[in-house]
Amino acid sequence: MINRIVLMGRLVADPELKTTNSGVSVTSFRIAVDRSYVKAGAERQTDFFDVVVWRGCAEFVCRNFAKGSLIAVDGQLQSRNYQTKDGQTRTVIEVVAENVSFTGERRKLSGESEDPSMYSEDYSAMPLDDDLPF
Repeated sequence: MINRIVLMGRLVADPELKTTNSGVSVTSFRIAVDRSYVKAGAERQTDFFDVVVWRGCAEFVCRNFAKGSLIAVDGQLQSRNYQTKDGQTRTVIEVVAENVSFTGERRKLSGESEDPSMYSEDYSAMPLDDDLPF
């Protein structure tokens, strides 16, 4: 059996990091994904997907993404049932992400410099002279 989903969209709100009673980090957020097909004369349609991310990946999301950020999500669809206060059973279908990736500009955190070396410790600037080795 295969259960795999890959989505790219924009966060509709800032993700919030939460911790379970056992100390595990988790965040959930919703992304908006535009449909690729647009009917002539109609507006582009958008689908909204709920995403749950656990542990270090959840911490990564909360550190680096904000409302409007473009994000790629790779994971599985899962469904679960719960009871409402009035006794009705509801079903939720959500993406449980295993990997998330940047797809656009990285979110600039307050107080962060514009120095490109902050993205990688191994960063070294490419020389801008005309004496390139290729």
